Amino acid sequence: MVSTEKSVALPGFFEEVRRRKVYRVAAAYIIAAGGIIQFASAAFPAWELPNWMLRLVIVLLLFGFPIALMLAWAYDITAQGVRVTPAIGVPRRHRRRNIILLAATGVIVSAGTGFFLLPRVSAHKCDKSIAVLPFQNLSEEKENAFFADGIQDDVLTNLSKIGDLKVISRTSVMPYRGKASNVREIGKALGVGAILEGSVRRIGNRVRVNVQLINADTDEHMWAEDYDRDLTDVFAIQTDLAQQIVRELQAKLSPMEKAQIERRPTENGEAYLAFVQAHNLSGAFESLEKLRQSEQLYQRAIELDPNFALAIARYSQLQSWIVHDVERTPERRQKARTLAGRAMQLQPDLSEAHLALGFSYYYGDTKYEAALREFEIARRGLPNESEVYLAIGAIQRRQGKWAESIANLEKAASLNPKDTWPLQQLSYNYVMLRNYEAANKTLDRALALDPNAMELLGVKSRLAIAEKGDFDVAEKAFEALKSIPMTNEQKLKTADARTDVFLLERRYNEGLREAESLPDDQLAAYPKGLWSKYYYIGFARRALQDKLGAQAAFLKAKSAAEEQLKHSPDDAKLRIQLAKVLAFLGKKDSALAEAQRASELQPESKDALDGPEITEGVAQICAILGDNDRAIEILDGLLNRPSYVTVQGLKVNPIWDSLRNDPRFQALIDRYDAGA
Repeated sequence: MVSTEKSVALPGFFEEVRRRKVYRVAAAYIIAAGGIIQFASAAFPAWELPNWMLRLVIVLLLFGFPIALMLAWAYDITAQGVRVTPAIGVPRRHRRRNIILLAATGVIVSAGTGFFLLPRVSAHKCDKSIAVLPFQNLSEEKENAFFADGIQDDVLTNLSKIGDLKVISRTSVMPYRGKASNVREIGKALGVGAILEGSVRRIGNRVRVNVQLINADTDEHMWAEDYDRDLTDVFAIQTDLAQQIVRELQAKLSPMEKAQIERRPTENGEAYLAFVQAHNLSGAFESLEKLRQSEQLYQRAIELDPNFALAIARYSQLQSWIVHDVERTPERRQKARTLAGRAMQLQPDLSEAHLALGFSYYYGDTKYEAALREFEIARRGLPNESEVYLAIGAIQRRQGKWAESIANLEKAASLNPKDTWPLQQLSYNYVMLRNYEAANKTLDRALALDPNAMELLGVKSRLAIAEKGDFDVAEKAFEALKSIPMTNEQKLKTADARTDVFLLERRYNEGLREAESLPDDQLAAYPKGLWSKYYYIGFARRALQDKLGAQAAFLKAKSAAEEQLKHSPDDAKLRIQLAKVLAFLGKKDSALAEAQRASELQPESKDALDGPEITEGVAQICAILGDNDRAIEILDGLLNRPSYVTVQGLKVNPIWDSLRNDPRFQALIDRYDAGA
């Protein structure tokens, strides 16, 4: 009996579907939905809409299909308008079964379509952001590791020139070298939608490159390719890789960008290899030894190919950094400018050449507006280059544009999320603004990336002293550094910092022993090294009432500073250091003259970052010479604007001891302490 009822019900159901024109509505709905999905798939990426919006459209259309079938069953469109479809003599029980069958059919069709369609949408569409992991070197020769790095670096460089992509900087992907990669975890850590992995094997003049592009959200392969070419075709491989990635990520590529990524930097393989090695070493900002190795390799690359504009530009940039951080000699300044000009002549539209010229203006000549113009040109050609935003942010803070500077430094950090350098620079901004909460959070972000970073531990220690007069952070940092392997350069820097903290803590005997243990022959290799040692010795012996010992040490510090100034006559910080030594030696007129010269070289009106440091040095000189009025007046101004001067710093630093019995100094501390 049951089977007889079903056989009657099913023919009745299909007859009703035809009578009510549900077939027609279903076909029209499917055609319209397909058109909508096709349009959205093409338009949403062009409009830069997120992928979830496309999935939402598809889900809504799938949900709408059963509803459309039900409406088509219930209503009919006639010449008189929409009317309820008339029922015929079908038993109530059969009508209910027909409606259930119709709804079930719509749900099954939608579910089946969604099962096949949604995963395809998720798998083939991802955010237009990418990280290029270090390529695995499969060659036996050690030097080919640099060759693999070079291919990865050039692919990254090409991609970074495409404004429609977000590309993570090389520094942030290097920690993943040689590690088993969990693509989803890496994508989440770096904030990207796609990961490029690859391997390189070089045998003689043949190169085999294997690459695969992976969706970081789904861990599914989007595209893979093997290249087996002659060594001379390596740049063609890099160009093809960049263009294929652009297509897979559905990014826009302008004609100018296309021309840039198709340009070959050099035709000389040996020059290219030397350049790659030099570029690797040039990122070690805090290691003078590695920077000097980088110099030699850049020089070799240029000798092998005198028209290698990219190598010339990067060599110029390295010279500018050494001018800024190590030795401010006229010869290096001129070399940086000459190299930048040569790169510009060879390739006037090379973004890296504009970057190099900008740094020569910035570090060499302190011409900030001219530097900014060059950096803006470089940014247009390198929209994903972290160091461009670092450079722009660094100049903006010198101009007193703190909010703009912070925004650009944050942008640099987002493009280089595994590098501590942008975060360290950002922390300086917050310290200058006395936003200690933001400064500490930023330093903690950086230390989470590298808990043993010496420079970060130093900044964190100085911040604790400046903010709270707390020496515990510094003591713990020095204890932690004892178990960390260090180069001779790092050992000297640590000992220098250790001496400074001893003196701030008024542990003069310990500070004296630490300073005297530093070997002169090693310190002589580092600018300001000898001055620092003998200044600390003089300061400690003076505090211990050893006047003759203090004078002898200060005279050595004076000689060291004067010798250095012969090579770097416009170094404002070195001049203010000489002025302090002269003040301790009782040479008032000479000390004030050097202080005046330093203030002229680096006035606050021109440099809102380092200018206040020079001004603080002038206040220290006034305090040493007994000019309390001028010293307190200067400190009052520094406490009232962005600077590194803090109430707690004034409380603990013995350099201000000559002011402590002056009621105006105590009133100054009380006033700003209450407002903290």
